[in-house]
Amino acid sequence: MNYATSDETIQTILTAGHRDPFSVLGLHEDGPGGSLIARVFFPGAKAVTLVTPHTLKPIVALERLHDGGFFAGQPRRRKKRFPYRLHIDMGDRVLEVDDPYRFPPIIPDEDLKRLATGTHWSSFSLMGAHFIEMEGVAGVSFAVWAPNATRVSVVGDFNNWDGRRHVMRLRHQAYIWEIFIPGLTEDNVYMYELENGKRGVLPLKADPYGFAHEQPPKTMSRLCKMDKHVWTDASWLKNRGEKAAKNAPISIYEVHLGSWRRCPEEDSRFLTYRELADQLVPYLTDMGFTHLQVLPINEHPFYGSWGYQTLGLYAPTRRYGRPEDFQYLVSCCHEAGIGVFLDWVPGHFPVDDHGLSSFDGTHLYEHANWQRGYHPDWNTLIYNYGRHEVTNFIISSALFWLEHYHIDGLRVDAVASMIYLNYSRREGEWQPNKYGGNTNLEALDLIRRLNEQVALHEGVVTIAEESTAWPGVTCAIEDGGLGFNYKWNMGWMNDTLAYMKHDPVHRKHHHGKMTFGLVYGFDESFVLPLSHDEVVHMKGSLIGRMPGDEWRRFANLRAYFGFMWTHPGKKTLFMGGEFGQYREWNHDASLDWRLLEYAYHRGVQTLVRDLNHLYRGTPALHQRDCDPRGFTWIRVNEHEESFFAYLRLGEEGTAPVLVICNFTPVPRQDYRFGVPAAGFWDEQLNTDDEIYGGSDMGNRPGARSQAVPCDSQPHSVVLTLPPLATVVLVLRQM
Repeated sequence: MNYATSDETIQTILTAGHRDPFSVLGLHEDGPGGSLIARVFFPGAKAVTLVTPHTLKPIVALERLHDGGFFAGQPRRRKKRFPYRLHIDMGDRVLEVDDPYRFPPIIPDEDLKRLATGTHWSSFSLMGAHFIEMEGVAGVSFAVWAPNATRVSVVGDFNNWDGRRHVMRLRHQAYIWEIFIPGLTEDNVYMYELENGKRGVLPLKADPYGFAHEQPPKTMSRLCKMDKHVWTDASWLKNRGEKAAKNAPISIYEVHLGSWRRCPEEDSRFLTYRELADQLVPYLTDMGFTHLQVLPINEHPFYGSWGYQTLGLYAPTRRYGRPEDFQYLVSCCHEAGIGVFLDWVPGHFPVDDHGLSSFDGTHLYEHANWQRGYHPDWNTLIYNYGRHEVTNFIISSALFWLEHYHIDGLRVDAVASMIYLNYSRREGEWQPNKYGGNTNLEALDLIRRLNEQVALHEGVVTIAEESTAWPGVTCAIEDGGLGFNYKWNMGWMNDTLAYMKHDPVHRKHHHGKMTFGLVYGFDESFVLPLSHDEVVHMKGSLIGRMPGDEWRRFANLRAYFGFMWTHPGKKTLFMGGEFGQYREWNHDASLDWRLLEYAYHRGVQTLVRDLNHLYRGTPALHQRDCDPRGFTWIRVNEHEESFFAYLRLGEEGTAPVLVICNFTPVPRQDYRFGVPAAGFWDEQLNTDDEIYGGSDMGNRPGARSQAVPCDSQPHSVVLTLPPLATVVLVLRQM
């Protein structure tokens, strides 16, 4: 008896060539008179019996129609589909399993419509691999988008990586392939095997929506439950918007988790997420930083990319632990009052075969035109922002980190490379947009939609690394802007570091480098970044940029930090800079913590700690960071003497702050500076203080104002300017 199954059909099932195995396998009403026929494919099986789900009572023993493992049978007196399990005799063992081909479709039609139109912002709740129950059976649902594949199978350690075993069902409405596989656990790893009609079977692919992956160089995705961590940060989430507001102090410590600190006792291994929670969080608290920003931790095959060539847009790297371990780190930060920003890369992805490149045998995620789809700088591929399924995938990734990891902000990498079609390209290597311009219109649309969706999550911010003068990066979308909350001020960073590199005797010729940033300083809401990019690629370290002997180098760095922390704009400092690490950052080694044995390095660390606490505790230094009313030059044209004096002003009723930066090693006595109010001006901080390694020259405890107008101010104070130092004075009303 052939059970309405031709030899040709059986052969296509055995070779994974059938385009709709769900129409053949499982229970079907295609027997005589509409009776049920059960068909099962299980390679290596000697015998297969349908049994009842709970009592395992035999229902019908199936007939083996092919030695390759194809079985069929007709349950007697059965007219409708019913639940069952499979009793499988493998010869050397017996298996009791549920048949994945007896279950109905998984994704509701309404969700398929939204996925097809690219408007399903929680697509991660359906795509990828999810532990669910179907008809009372526990298992995992798999879903993957592959419109140009002729077959997609889930393969893994649970089916001997046999692509014939779990061929998926194609939902034509959205070109999504899906299957429910019962009985899997978090110990299982998997990938997708795709076949393309023109290219045949493709290299195995990791899950684009995979929530966990094996540690590289392994390439498999790993099943993962996202609800294992118990969150205890409700209070933080409720109030976090106040912590990242324009009038709040924001001092960000940027960290590469693999090299902040390692475990020397165990062959210099990485610290785990939980070990980082135990060590990094107390350090952040002690140092006074308000936020932690981690370089991209999305799973990435090449460690040397620092995470900027990610293939796991939905997974934290396994190098430091499991997803619940990273959730624990975020939770510990929040409990300590520290926000967490994630460096996030929607601009490009690497070409590794197991990733998104030619995912279904075609240019699916990447732009097909090499002039738009290839990044020459990084040898990476560019997402096709004109395809709504791709932009849905990208935006959903951002929202996934906010929902499942409680991330407080996204620093969006390389925005300029996204919005300019001719970014880092010569003439003839780029293709204009439909209007003949160099703007990537689809990328702009993606960015605006991203920021619109993120804005719906209360208290979450986005920060743009945008290295050009694109207008309105932090302006509201309805006003024609891009909708970011903050933008890295790359111009300020480049100019001021260039100034500091000069010997003080030559700084008078470059005076404008320190002042130019205020010409445009309030055009956007800025973050002042001294990031990882400034201590790599033969640039050396921050302390290494400073001229002079050891004393002068450290004095220069301290004065510069004083200038930065009192300058309008939020602050970002890359790890190691806070204690003056000498060598250039090396991602393969720990920071040189041993340097804290030396007084100069301890002095810089102490200064950064004090600057953070001063910045946080002094309203005039942060309330109007992004408001021109918060800054006034007192003395700006002292080229020959290379010093600057300015006021920082907070909201009405807050004490003003006077800052003087002397960028020469020459002490200056009895200098008069105008101030806006009478009273005693406390010297709150002096980077030349002995505790920081300075010469201990200054104005302690401060200076009383005199009724002598100066610098267009009604009062003035007479001060000593220490060598290579920044002095900060705060008015104490009398």
